[in-house]
Amino acid sequence: MHRCLFMKPGWWLALALSCTFCQHTALSAQAADAASTSASATVRARSLGIPFDGIPGKFNAITDVAGVEVGHATIIRGDGTLVRGQGPVRTGVTAILPRGRRYDPVFAGYYALNGNGEMTGSAWVEESGYLESPIAITNTHSVGTVRDALIAWQVERKLYNEEDASLPVVAETYDGYLNDLSGFHVKKEHVYAALDGARAGPVAEGNVGGGTGMVCHQFKGGIGTSSRVLSRQDGGYTMGVLVQANHGRRETLTIAGVPVGRELTDKMPLIHSVLPGKDSSIIVIVATDAPLLPHQLKRLARRVPLGLARVGTLALNGSGEIFIAFSTANAQTFAKKNAQIVTLDNESLNPLFEAVVQATEEAVVNAMIAARTLTGINGNTVYELPQDRLMEVLKKYNRLVVR
Repeated sequence: MHRCLFMKPGWWLALALSCTFCQHTALSAQAADAASTSASATVRARSLGIPFDGIPGKFNAITDVAGVEVGHATIIRGDGTLVRGQGPVRTGVTAILPRGRRYDPVFAGYYALNGNGEMTGSAWVEESGYLESPIAITNTHSVGTVRDALIAWQVERKLYNEEDASLPVVAETYDGYLNDLSGFHVKKEHVYAALDGARAGPVAEGNVGGGTGMVCHQFKGGIGTSSRVLSRQDGGYTMGVLVQANHGRRETLTIAGVPVGRELTDKMPLIHSVLPGKDSSIIVIVATDAPLLPHQLKRLARRVPLGLARVGTLALNGSGEIFIAFSTANAQTFAKKNAQIVTLDNESLNPLFEAVVQATEEAVVNAMIAARTLTGINGNTVYELPQDRLMEVLKKYNRLVVR
């Protein structure tokens, strides 16, 4: 298996611009450990002194929910003028495995705030209340390839009920400002690399996997994650969120309650080729170990927009805000006659609602903090959020935490 996978922002870009997917072999166990170390060492929003509510888990990631694994395959190849089918390429795929490499469907709920986007398999999630596959996130024109490859991976790994059909969940956001979107560069081997490379522990953020070519509030965006751990009084449950952030306008960007977008008005994307009407989108994956039924998980997904609103998201007409939430509780109950299900009463959901709002907000900011300036097709360039100037703005509004 081949992949081009760079975990740590800061040093990967120079390497990535000179390499291709096929020049790199799959990570060895040692390299995978190094990648995890790089992910954990990356500067994140909290370490900069940005204040957030709530208590995060050990990794402040969706993988704080026991059993959840995340993997990325990142493809960065070529530069210069767009030649359809040849590049430049700035894309990839991210995989989220609810129970690792086990076939044990989880209860799930789906919600779309604005539906200008795609999440395959969502109709069956709505109908059945179960998520029966890993989740994959990629670019808009690679959904079909990723879906087919995910099914093939499940078949080969014997990770689905072979007496049934597989309707996997694959979501997308648009990366056509930086990537040769219609060149169809995401292949089966990339999907396998993301799935086989999925791990627990620290999660790489920013310009990785499906988030490689994404833009957030007109700064560089991508993958971000965060988690919350409830108090013992509230059940001690863990809530994790992962986003593929590719949405928002500069003037509405808000961080820690501060109108950052109005303060940082320069470093706007340098776009030589314009594709009008692309407000872009965000995909949000919510995981919890709280024992919730599908309709309760849908209620969790419906709280995601409150977290996005804290960062200034408006759910514009051309944007797709699409979310799915799942619970890892009630294991081995799928297709079991007279299964005994544990669940929470509705009043106990309030701390979970608060947790998902908090974690969503922080995950988006983490995506922007981790992302680095990237140049793609036709010299189009999207700039990173300048951390030093962000700190100055937060300090100006007395919102910087001194550590």
